Amino acid sequence: MKHVQLGKTGPSVSTLGLGCMGMSGMYGPSDRAEGIATIRAALDAGINLIDTGDFYGMGHNEMLISEALKGINCDKAIISVKTGALRDRDGGFNGMDNRPAAMKNFVAYSLQQLGVDYIDIYRPARLDPNVPIEDTIGAIADMIKAGYVRHIGLSEVGADTIRRAAAVHPIVDLQIEYSLISRGIEDAILPACRDLGISVTAYGVLSRPDQRPLAEGRRTEQGRFSRPQPALPTRERRPEPCTRRSTAPDRRCQGRLGGADRHCLGGSAGC
Repeated sequence: MKHVQLGKTGPSVSTLGLGCMGMSGMYGPSDRAEGIATIRAALDAGINLIDTGDFYGMGHNEMLISEALKGINCDKAIISVKTGALRDRDGGFNGMDNRPAAMKNFVAYSLQQLGVDYIDIYRPARLDPNVPIEDTIGAIADMIKAGYVRHIGLSEVGADTIRRAAAVHPIVDLQIEYSLISRGIEDAILPACRDLGISVTAYGVLSRPDQRPLAEGRRTEQGRFSRPQPALPTRERRPEPCTRRSTAPDRRCQGRLGGADRHCLGGSAGC
């Protein structure tokens, strides 16, 4: 499996990543055993980027990953976590909370549920319109200094937000939809990532079954066409026991590391 570096300062990751959202009922019924088997098969195939969100199954996904990686060399996995989305008891989305205090609270839950003492890549899942991106990135930068996070990523944001975020702290990658059909990022977002040395972690690279002709959609501010999707939080655009290596020689993990989505990794110059 080919590996590339995320951004200028990020980790080396496989060019295919494993998105675990569908393993926690986000797309319908899911099977625990199949999810665990899929994660382990991906690692055996050389895929080391495991993508999750603390709101996938409201913690279920992180605990599933923890179980799947139990007893496996933890250094084989690079865990990327999205955060900030608020959900209700019925699984609906109630917006975003990217306040600094919320970020620090959410990371504590993720560390516990994944069973690790740091997260490789941490990112807000969407833009919170009530919180300046500088405040959110600054809070995650504080968590890097504290040793809880290694790198910062972004998800589903526009070119201006990317530049503002990168002015606060290096950003290693942007998660966003990109395919032969969904190419809106080529107008402004992809050039911004190239200028700043930020990798693009694309999803939906083979398009998706609900993709409709562009003429049926509505062009967004960032240049792509929107279409009805399962409800998600506010966004700028819609295009989704072991030891673990640590920089501190005496640090150890807390005891565990923790239908899949496929992610394609572009280099720091873009896909």
